[in-house]
Amino acid sequence: MLKPVELSLEEMGELAAIIPAAEPEVTISYQAIPRFDQPSRRSIIPVCEPTLQGNELKYVQQAVETNWISSMGSFIRDFETGFAEYCGTHYGIACANGTVALHLALATLGLGPGDEVILPAFTMIATINAVTYCGATPVLVDSEAAYWQMDMNQVADKITARTKAILPVHTYGHPVDMDALNQIAARRGIWVIEDAAEAHGAEYKGRRAGGLGVAGCFSFYGNKLITTGEGGMITTDDKEIAHLAWNLRDHAFSEERHFWHKLVGYNYRMTNLQGALGLAQLEQLDDLVAARRRNAAHYTRLLSDIPGITTPPEASWAKSVFWMYGILVDAQAYGMNRDQLRRALADRGVETRTFFIPMHCQPVYWQRFLGQRYPVAERLCRDGFYLPSASSLNPEEIDYVAGVIREVCQ
Repeated sequence: MLKPVELSLEEMGELAAIIPAAEPEVTISYQAIPRFDQPSRRSIIPVCEPTLQGNELKYVQQAVETNWISSMGSFIRDFETGFAEYCGTHYGIACANGTVALHLALATLGLGPGDEVILPAFTMIATINAVTYCGATPVLVDSEAAYWQMDMNQVADKITARTKAILPVHTYGHPVDMDALNQIAARRGIWVIEDAAEAHGAEYKGRRAGGLGVAGCFSFYGNKLITTGEGGMITTDDKEIAHLAWNLRDHAFSEERHFWHKLVGYNYRMTNLQGALGLAQLEQLDDLVAARRRNAAHYTRLLSDIPGITTPPEASWAKSVFWMYGILVDAQAYGMNRDQLRRALADRGVETRTFFIPMHCQPVYWQRFLGQRYPVAERLCRDGFYLPSASSLNPEEIDYVAGVIREVCQ
């Protein structure tokens, strides 16, 4: 029987210091706090929530009324076509979620045991799990401190004869330096597959995420810029990859006859109900991105002069979508550490989330990366968390959150 890997903080040694404390309970209404009396329709400011303000209900109702609710239907096709066009690619392959989009893309390329895939240590665990599903070997690199993205110098150093793919992650909606990465990969004949789960609408030198490698993989989970509840998408310009991915996501049925299979496929399909929701969300994506960027700018104006608070960076060549507005807390300069500030915000009705725990610190991967260290990823984990970031956030709520951060350290 499968048993979870147990890893105590004592076993982790000095790495235990970067592991976040338990999630603080958000307990009271921020309306009840003196000094902050801005009216609001809600008593807690959530860290994120979907923005459903377009044709979502109309399109889902159409899918129900026409009985096209499963994995066939025009909404899936229109969503695939529209999202691919938005990303600047020819093909979109809708699937069940962002994790299976990653797995499906890797499987389409035939990756398996003996192959190595380079990815950042600082990411959500779905990225490395997709590599593991294929039986391939994950190889970690650190982030660079300037923009919190994977370090290109380390990528070049980690390439071996077994390296078959690189998985850049556009962390928190900020693009990786893709020209540098693609140059490294092209010299060695290595595939580049973007993990763009957090980067819908993000741009690198005027080109959108999802169209910067051989394939891009997106998530449409409820906290993403656009959502289908659960759902994912692969984008690509490669016709062979697209057609193989379409086939593999649907049990790899043969075109010759039904129930005739030449490949081991998967049940990774999206439903037409989800496609209806996704199409309605896609119609609003530019507005949702603009709202995220507007909110980020407002946060930065209010927080950038507070000692000990580092606001999220943005490169000159990037258009970040600020999927989550994350900050770093220097405990000595600010007067309290990240976990203490999170508890103070929770006590005042503000929900937050810590940054990712790096892959070399995860119990399930501990032995695989035993002894490896990634200082920037560790610092991001120790000091970082993100504030309420939904596109629907209003200026008064941002004022309130920033006001709490300014006041509680005094």
